[in-house]
Amino acid sequence: MTVITMTREMGSRGKDVASGLAEVLGIRVVHNEVVENHLAKRLQVQESLVHRYLEGGMSVLENWRVNKKALALYTAEEIFELAEHGNVLIRGWGATQLLRAVPHVICVRVCAPLNARIETLMARLNLHDSKIARKEIRENDAAHSRAIRRLCQGNWQEPCLYDLTLNTERTPIQTCVDLVRALTEDPAFKETRQSRAALKIEAQRRRVRPEGEMPPDCGPSHHPARWAHSSYRVPEDTPTNREERELF
Repeated sequence: MTVITMTREMGSRGKDVASGLAEVLGIRVVHNEVVENHLAKRLQVQESLVHRYLEGGMSVLENWRVNKKALALYTAEEIFELAEHGNVLIRGWGATQLLRAVPHVICVRVCAPLNARIETLMARLNLHDSKIARKEIRENDAAHSRAIRRLCQGNWQEPCLYDLTLNTERTPIQTCVDLVRALTEDPAFKETRQSRAALKIEAQRRRVRPEGEMPPDCGPSHHPARWAHSSYRVPEDTPTNREERELF
C-alpha cells in the first residue's frame, strides 16, 4: 500500500501536487484538519481549541487546558496509524521525520524560491503588498523549523530526509505528480513483509512503556491504561505561543 509524506513550504503549491497525486493514485490526503479532529476527541477538548493551539492563537487561559505532552504523543500515534492503514498522503505534521526509516514510505519535499512563493501567496490571498506575504512566509518557515527541531530533534530542510525534492518554480505541477507516481511504481518503494515489520517496530517503539510508568502531567482525562502502552517522550520545551507555533 502506498504511503507518501509531504513537507511543503507555504506558497510552494504543495497542495496542488497533493491533490494531483490523490487523483491519479486514488489515495487519501490527510492534512491538519483531519488530524485535529482526532486529537480533539482523544484529548476530550473542542477541535477549535486544538486548532488554535497548533496555530499559536490560544489565550493564556486556554493554554492551560491543553496537555502538550499528550498532544505530541497522540500526534505521533495518529501518524503511525495512518501509515499502517496505507494508501495515504500525509501533509506535514512531522510525518517525514517519523516515518522515513520505513523502506516503503516515500518522503517528498515541495519547495520554491522565496519570490515565487510570495507571488503564489499574493495571488491566492488577493494581497497587494508583497511585504505582508514575505513576512507571513518567513514567520511560517521559522515556526516550522523550531517545532520540528523540538518535537522530532531534526531539521525539516535537511536534503537527506527526502527521496524527492520538487521545485515548483521550474517543474510543472503535472510533472511533479508524474515524478512521485514513478516512485510509487519503483520496486524500491514497494511494500514488503520486511517493510511492514519495520513500520510496526517504529510504531511500537513509541507505544510501549514499562507497565505502571505514567507520563508527567497526566491529567484525569488521560486514561492510565492508554499511557501504559507508550514510550514516546515529548521534549519539555514544546512551543506554546504564536512565535513558536507547531506548523507541521
